[in-house]
Amino acid sequence: MSKTVKKVVLAYSGGLDTSIILTWLQENYGCEVVAFCADLGQGEELEPARQKALKLGVKEIFIEDLKEEFVRDFVFPMYRANALYEGVYHLGTSIARPLIAKRQIEIATMVQADAVSHGATGKGNDQVRFELAYYALRPDIRVIAPWREWDLNSREKLLAYADKQGIPVSRDKRGEVPYSMDRNLLHLSFEGKVLEDPWKEPDDDMFILSVSPEKAPDKPTYVELSFEKGNPVAIDGQPLSPAALLTRLNQLGGANGIGRLDLVENRYVGMKSRGVYETPGGTILGIAHRAMESLTLDREAAHLKDDLAPRYAALVYNGYWFSPERLMLQALVDASQTFVSGVVRLKLYKGNVTVTGRRSDHSLFDPAIVTFEEDFGAYNQADAGGFIKLNALRMRIAALLRQSRP
Repeated sequence: MSKTVKKVVLAYSGGLDTSIILTWLQENYGCEVVAFCADLGQGEELEPARQKALKLGVKEIFIEDLKEEFVRDFVFPMYRANALYEGVYHLGTSIARPLIAKRQIEIATMVQADAVSHGATGKGNDQVRFELAYYALRPDIRVIAPWREWDLNSREKLLAYADKQGIPVSRDKRGEVPYSMDRNLLHLSFEGKVLEDPWKEPDDDMFILSVSPEKAPDKPTYVELSFEKGNPVAIDGQPLSPAALLTRLNQLGGANGIGRLDLVENRYVGMKSRGVYETPGGTILGIAHRAMESLTLDREAAHLKDDLAPRYAALVYNGYWFSPERLMLQALVDASQTFVSGVVRLKLYKGNVTVTGRRSDHSLFDPAIVTFEEDFGAYNQADAGGFIKLNALRMRIAALLRQSRP
C-alpha cells in the first residue's frame, strides 16, 4: 500500500505509546499529524498531553470533553439492553471505542485528513473496534495501525526509540512495567504483570476506584435510583445529568467495595486474556435496571430481551456498535423501555448490591391477583387445571406411547 499520506488524525493520550506513534508517523509517512484526545472521565488532567504534543511538532490538537455524550448515547443504551459480555463483563473499554472513533472521523473530515491512526496492538480487541467503526462511518478512510507495521515490538525498543527521537519519558515508565490500565467514567481495567498468571490473586493496593469489601463500612448505605424509560435520571430524588449520575454511583459503589471483577475472557482475535475490572457505578445501575424491568416489563418481552442480551453484548465487545444488527437490536430494546419508569431502592453493603424495594406507576404487579389471601374472584384457581393439562398434553402422549410398547 502506498505510504502517501498528507494528514492523519491520531487517537492520542499523551502516554508513551501514542507519543512514540506521533513521532513515528511524522518520520515514516512524512505527514502532518493532528492529535485528538477524548476526555471520557479518565480522572487525569489532559492539558499536559496538549503541551507534550506541541513539543513533538503537532500544530492542531483537539482535546474534547465527551463525558456526557459517552454516558448518554453509549453507556445508557447498553444498560437498557442489560448487556454483559460472557455474563459478567460490563464492557467498559469496549463501549468507549466507538465514541472515540466517531469523533476521530468527524475531526478527520473537518480538517480534511486522509487517514486516521490508533495505538492499539495487533493482539487485542481495540484494533478491531476502532477500525470497524472507522470503516462504518467513512468507508474510504485510510487506517494506519503502527503496531502492525513497525518493529518496535519490545519495551526496550520503544524506550530506545523515544530516547533517539527526544520524546520525553517519565521516570516511572523506565522501571518495572506497570499494569496496563484503561479508565473512563464506566470502569477501570487492569492487565499484565502478575495478572498474566490466572492463578495469582491481584494485589489489593492495585485497585483505585473501590475499597476492598473487607474494608468497606460496617453500616449499609441505602440509595434510591429513579428511572424514566429505562434511563436513570435521579439519585435519592435529586435529578442529575448522565455523567454526574454515573460519577455519583461510582462514589457510592466504590466506598462500599462494589464492582470488582476478575475475569478470563475470550478475545475476538482468538486468544484468552485475564483482566481485572472495577465498575462500581455500572454494577449498581445494572442491578437496579433489571429490578425496574421486573416490575414493569411483560414476561415475554423480558424473556426475549434476556435471549438477545448476550448477542448485543458480543456485538459491543467485538466492535460492531455501528452495525445494522446492533442498531436493529437497539430499536427493539428501546421499544421495550416505554414503561420502564419508577424508583428502585438498593442496599449497598460490603461488595453486595441488594434490591430492597421497587415502585412504579406502570407496575404490572397486581396485589389483588397475586395475594395468598382471598382475592374475591380476581383469579379463578380452577382455571389452572385445564392450563396444566393442555401444556402437559405432548408429554402425556409420549409417555402413553412408551408405555404401550413391549
